[in-house]
Amino acid sequence: MHPKDALTVTTTGDTATTGEGAAHEGRSRVERYDPAAIEPRWQARWDELGLYDTDLHDESKPKFYLLTMYPYPSGDLHIGHWYIKTPTDAIARYRRMHGFNVFLPIGFDAFGLPAENAAIKNRINPREWTMANIEHERKQLRSMGATFAWASEVVTCDPAFYRWNQWLFVQFLKRGLAYRSVSAVDWCPNDGTLAREQVEGTDRRCWRCGAKVEKRELPQWYLRITDYADELLDFGGIDWPDPVRIMQTNWIGRSSGAEVVFDTAPSSHNAGGEELRVFTSRPDTLFGATFMVLAPEHPLVGTLTAPERRAEVEAYVAQAATRTEIDRLSTEREKTGVAIGAEAINPVNGERIPIFVADYVLGTYGTGAIMAVPAHDERDFEFARRFDLPVVKVVMPRHEDPDAELASAFVEHTTDEVMVNSGRFTGRPAAEAWHEIVAWLAERGKGRQAVTYRLRDWLVSRQRYWGTPIPVIHCEQCGAVPVAEDRLPVLLPETVDYRGSGDNPLNRDEAFLNVACPSCGGPARRETDTMDTFFDSSWYWFRYLSPAKADGPVDPAMVRTWTPVDQYTGGAEHAVMHLLYSRFFTKAMRDLGLVHESEPFRRLFNQGQILGADGERMSKSRGNVQDPDELVARHGADTVRLFLMFMGPWDQGGPWSPTGIGGVSKFLHRVWTIVLDPRGHDRGDATGGELPAGETEADARSRMRSTAHRTLRDVTEDYEQFRWNTMVAKLMELSNLLSRYRGTSVAGLPEWDEAVRLLLLMLAPAAPHITEELWSRRVAAAGLPWASVHVQRWPKVDEAAIVESTREVPIQVNGKLRDRVTVAAGISDLELEQIVLSRDKVLAALGGREPHRIIHAGGGKLVNIVVR
Repeated sequence: MHPKDALTVTTTGDTATTGEGAAHEGRSRVERYDPAAIEPRWQARWDELGLYDTDLHDESKPKFYLLTMYPYPSGDLHIGHWYIKTPTDAIARYRRMHGFNVFLPIGFDAFGLPAENAAIKNRINPREWTMANIEHERKQLRSMGATFAWASEVVTCDPAFYRWNQWLFVQFLKRGLAYRSVSAVDWCPNDGTLAREQVEGTDRRCWRCGAKVEKRELPQWYLRITDYADELLDFGGIDWPDPVRIMQTNWIGRSSGAEVVFDTAPSSHNAGGEELRVFTSRPDTLFGATFMVLAPEHPLVGTLTAPERRAEVEAYVAQAATRTEIDRLSTEREKTGVAIGAEAINPVNGERIPIFVADYVLGTYGTGAIMAVPAHDERDFEFARRFDLPVVKVVMPRHEDPDAELASAFVEHTTDEVMVNSGRFTGRPAAEAWHEIVAWLAERGKGRQAVTYRLRDWLVSRQRYWGTPIPVIHCEQCGAVPVAEDRLPVLLPETVDYRGSGDNPLNRDEAFLNVACPSCGGPARRETDTMDTFFDSSWYWFRYLSPAKADGPVDPAMVRTWTPVDQYTGGAEHAVMHLLYSRFFTKAMRDLGLVHESEPFRRLFNQGQILGADGERMSKSRGNVQDPDELVARHGADTVRLFLMFMGPWDQGGPWSPTGIGGVSKFLHRVWTIVLDPRGHDRGDATGGELPAGETEADARSRMRSTAHRTLRDVTEDYEQFRWNTMVAKLMELSNLLSRYRGTSVAGLPEWDEAVRLLLLMLAPAAPHITEELWSRRVAAAGLPWASVHVQRWPKVDEAAIVESTREVPIQVNGKLRDRVTVAAGISDLELEQIVLSRDKVLAALGGREPHRIIHAGGGKLVNIVVR
C-alpha cells in the first residue's frame, strides 16, 4: 500500500482535546489557530509519507500533467511567484480529489544574465551564485505547502540537462534546422545579442537591463522556425486564450500575394538592370505604383544612391537604425524618407518611378522593398502627399468616378470592384484581374504567386559565458563541425575570468578554445557562443518525466503516456517567445521521432501579473518587491494563499496591496472555531445561542444542507474555471451561515456535520494545512481510522438538497439591515411584504412612517423598505 493511501494521524500532545464531541458553555475555550505551529508540522509529515510523490507508471488512474512556468533563481521569490504557483497547486489538489494521478513537477530556469551580472559584481562563478539561490528558493517553494514532485526536479545549468540541449542542437544541425549566418543583430552592451522581441520601446531598450540597443554585424546561429510557420498558425486541438493565439498569428504574419520584379533604370551614376523584388498582397494595384521604397537596411541602398544624395541618405539610414520596429511602423508617426536619386521601371506599364529610402519599410519583412501605391495604401498616401508624388486610382467600385480626386487612400474591398487606369486590364473585375496580372507577369519572368511571413528564424546565439555551450568546432579546412554525440556535454570551464559587463570570458580561455577538429584532426577552435535560455524552456517539460535518463533526452514511453501537458499556467508576456518556441520545438522533436504529439500544452491559462504598489513590474531595482516570507511569518501560508486567490480574477492581477488580508485571516480563524467548538459561542454572537427569531430547527437544518450543497455546486464550477475569488467568497458565505448556527440546537446535528465536512473538503485544495489539521481532529475525536483530507474524493452535489422549502430574507430600512425573516420558498411578493411590515424590529425602525417604496432585490433574496 502506498503511504498516501494509509495516512493516519493522531493529535499531538500540545493540542487541546476538543472536537465535535466537546461542549462549551458561555465563552469559547478552544485554543487559538496557530499556523506557525501547524504548517511546518504538516509539511514535514507530507514529505515523510511521500504524499505527493507521483507514480508515473501507475495506469490505474487517469493522468493529469499540470505544469507551471519554472522560476528563475534570482535569490528570492516575490509575491508574484506565489500568485501563479499557489493557485496552480490548488488545481493539483483538486484534481487528485477527483481521482487523477497528478504530476506537478518543478525546476529552475538556471542559466541567464542576472547570474552572470552577479558573478561579475561579486567576482564569483555564476554557478555558485545560482545554486545558492536555488537552495533558498527551494525552501520558499516548500513553505507554500505546494505539492511539487521534487523527485523530478530539473535544473537547466546542470550538465545532465544541458547535455541534451547540445544533443538536440546537433540533431537540428544535421537536419538543416540549425545554421550559421552573418547578419545585423540587436546588440545590448550588457546582455550582448538580443532576439528581435527582446528590444522594447521607441528608443530601442533592452528588455532586461534597459540599456540602449544598437545594430552589429555578427556571425550568428539560427533555428529555422520559419519552416514551421504554416503549422504554427494551426491552433486546432488546443485550448489557448484568444489573445495569445492572436499575438502568435500576428507575429507569424502570413500574407498571400505575388513577388514582382522591378528593374532599376539606367542613370548617370549607375548602368541599371539590378532586380528589386517586392512582395505585394495586391498585384491588382500594380498600375498604381508611382514610386518605390527601400528599407534602410536594403543591400542595394548604397549601390543605387546618387553621389549628390549620399550624405543625406547615409545620415537617414544611421538614424533609422536607432528606432524600434514598433516605432517605425506606428500609424501615428509622420512618415519620413529620402530620395536616393535612382529610378525603377514598373513592369506592367514601363514607367520610370523614383526610389526612396524610408524607415516605414522593414528589412526584416518581405524583401525589404515595396512598390508604393498611394491611392490604395494609407502609409503610401501620406508619403506621396508629403513628397508631392502622383496618386493614381486603379481599383474602384464599378459606378464611381475613376477621375475624382481622393481625399484619402481607398482601401476598402467590395465585391463590385473593377480595374481602372490599368491598361489592358481596365474594366476587369478586380478579383479576377488579381490572378490575371500575376499570370501575365509570370509569362514574362517578372513575377510569381508567393507567400511571405513576418516571422524570422530564431536567433539562438548569445555572446556570454553562462549558458549552454553551442557544440560546434570551427576548422579552417572542414568549416563548422558538430561535436560528436559521445563527447557531449561540452562543459563550461570551472574558472571564469570576467573583465567587465558584456564580456564573454570563453573568448580568452585557451584550454576551452583550442581543440582538434573532429573531422580531420587538425587544429581548430571551439564555438564560444552559448544558447539563448529560451532553448532550455522550449522542451523542459519532457525532461521532467525522466530527469535522470542518461541515454537520451526523453523517455519515449513516459512521453507517450503523459504528454501533451494537460494544463499549463504562466504569464502571457511569453506569448511570442517561450510559448511560440515551445510549439516549434515540439513539432521539430516530433519530426526527429522523439515525441508523438504536435503541441506541447493542451490547455493554457495566463494569470495576471502582480505589480508593485507603484503599479510597476515588481523588481529589486525598483524597490517594490513584496516578500512573501514576511507575510507567511505574520499570517501563515494558508492565509497568503487564500488572500492571493481572493484578490480578484486570476487572469487580471493588479498592483499589490495587503489591504484585506486580515479579513482572510479572520475567515480561517472562524473556520477553526466552527469545526473545533460547534456548541460554544462567544460574547457578542448575534444568535446568543438561539436560532434566529421565527426559524424552526427544521428550517435551520434544511437551510444548512441546501446552502452546503449549493455552495458545493458553485465552488466546483469555480475550481473548474479557476475563479478563485468567487470560490473563496462562497466558502466565506457558508462559514458565515455556520457561524450563525454555532452554539445553537442544530450545531452538531447530522446536517451541521455534513456542512462542516463539505466546507473542509472544498477548502482543502486552497488552504491545505488548516484543513488537514481540522480533518485529523474531527476523525480522531470520532475514534475513526482514516486517510489525509487530501486523498479524499471530491464530494458529489445532492441536487435534491438544493431545493429549499423555506428561505431567509434579510430586511433593510433605507439600506440598513434591521431584521431577518424565514418564509416559504414560494411566497409571493405581496405576502412577503405583509409579513415584513408586521415585524416588531421593522415597525420600530419605521417609527410610524409609511413606506415610500418596497424593493425586492435579487429575485426576493432581500427586501429594502424606503422611507422619507
